[in-house]
Amino acid sequence: MTAALQPGALFGLCGAALVGIGLFTIVTRPGLLRRIVGCNILGAGIFLVFGAVARRGAGAGFAADPVPQALVITGIVVAFSASALAVALLKRLVEPAADADEKAALPAEPRGGS
Repeated sequence: MTAALQPGALFGLCGAALVGIGLFTIVTRPGLLRRIVGCNILGAGIFLVFGAVARRGAGAGFAADPVPQALVITGIVVAFSASALAVALLKRLVEPAADADEKAALPAEPRGGS
């Protein structure tokens, strides 16, 4: 006898796994870019769980609720915008350090005149 998971339960478990992976990445990784990716994974898991919970009513023969679907779509757009902003801020944060390293590597120009 094989036990097959229903699609809603499978999506819910996959979403919970993504939430766990995202939390683990945020807590354990020291790099800022890796933490941003962890936040994206966490958000994707939350969207998947929320969509699976919203879909459960449709599995029982009821019409799917459009409000959670609209919230998930809106959340995806907001998460994308927040990720782009976070990466841009991280890039601005790293640029002055890179400029300082380049200036330190250049040989000093001689002072004085000829």
